[in-house]
Amino acid sequence: CVSLSLCVPTGVRGVLLLAGRTLLALGLVSGLVSATSRWLSSRSLPPPQASSAVPEDEVDRKRDVARRELQDQHSARASMYQEAVLRPRQELRVKKKEEDFHRMTGGSWRLTVGQALGGAEDSEGAACADQAGIADTPNREAVRRRKLPESATRTPTPPPPPRQKRVIVLPDEPPEDAEGAVRVALRCPSGRTFRRTFLTTHSSQVLLDWMLKVGYHPALYAVCTTFPRTALHTGRDLTLAQAGIEKDTVLNVDERDPSTT
Repeated sequence: CVSLSLCVPTGVRGVLLLAGRTLLALGLVSGLVSATSRWLSSRSLPPPQASSAVPEDEVDRKRDVARRELQDQHSARASMYQEAVLRPRQELRVKKKEEDFHRMTGGSWRLTVGQALGGAEDSEGAACADQAGIADTPNREAVRRRKLPESATRTPTPPPPPRQKRVIVLPDEPPEDAEGAVRVALRCPSGRTFRRTFLTTHSSQVLLDWMLKVGYHPALYAVCTTFPRTALHTGRDLTLAQAGIEKDTVLNVDERDPSTT
C-alpha cells in the first residue's frame, strides 16, 4: 500500500478519498431516510380494526331480505294473474257446463230471466183500493209503478176447434146376383189384393174410400185401370157406371207422380 500510495499522485488520491466518503455518506443518508419514512408511516396510519370488514352474518341477512322481497313480488304477480285471468276463466267454464246440462235435461228455462206475473190483477186491486180510500202501502206503490210486458197482460186467443175426423163408411155389399152388381178387385203395391162387390149405381168415390180404408191415402195414391194404365176418373157426382165400371174389373193402386199433383 505504501508503494501504491507512493506511486499514485497526491491529487488523484484526494479525489478517490472524496468519492468514497461521498458514497458512504449517501448510503448512510438513504438508510436513514428509509428508516425514518417507515417509522413515520407506521405512526401515521391507524391500526387495523376488526369492524372494517363486513361480517358474514350481515351479508347472509341482506341476502335473505332480498330473496324474501323477490319472492313477495312473484307471489303478488301470481295472485293478480289468478284473480284477473284464471278465476274468470274457471267461472266461465263452470257456467258453460251448467248451460249444457240444463239444455240436455230440458231446463233451459232456468237460464232465462223471469218476469213477475199478475200485474193486471194487482193493478186492479190497487185501483179499487184507491177508490175505496185505503191508504197506500209500499207494496201497492210498487204494483202501481211496475210495468209488465203486453204479452203477460193480453188475453190469450182461444185455440181453433179441432178438426173432426171423417169416418169412412162403405156401403153394404149387395148379393153377387143382384142387378147392377159388379165385382171389383183392388191390387195394392204391397202385393195384396182386396175384392169387394158394388153396385154400378154407387158413387165412384167409394173406390177412393175403399183404398183409404185399406191403408193408401188418395193424396199419394190413385186408382188406375189395368190396361191401359191410366188413372180412373172418380168423384162424388160420378157413378161407377159413368166411371167405366160396368162389369167385374181389376184395378191397381199406383203411386201418384209428384209433378202432376
